[in-house]
Amino acid sequence: MRTAVFCAVILGMVAGVNNTPASAAGDADKGRLAYSKQGCWQCHGYQGQGSILTSGGKSLAPDPLPWDGFVAFVRTSTTGMPPYTEKVLSNDALEDIYAFLASIPRARELKSIPLLDGP
Repeated sequence: MRTAVFCAVILGMVAGVNNTPASAAGDADKGRLAYSKQGCWQCHGYQGQGSILTSGGKSLAPDPLPWDGFVAFVRTSTTGMPPYTEKVLSNDALEDIYAFLASIPRARELKSIPLLDGP
């Protein structure tokens, strides 16, 4: 029972990091600029596609993590990516970056490209 309560408290704390909203309502155009300015592209690629050239540049788009998980990870990362505190990256800028990542469409299926469809 104590373990379940402890886990619930921790999950509540992580979900409420910096009093962020339950979902993002940012501006994708501003997000594209913030993504570039913060250097996210260096590991995650210009379209959030990830990179095979860096160790850890995970794919962020299309379909980024759910908002709460995205915020928790960005703010408290203990992996190869440094945590981005609110002093470094405002909540508004983070919402904009999320909106940019969410706006990136899926790549077309290879079969839909005539040149690649084969004979």
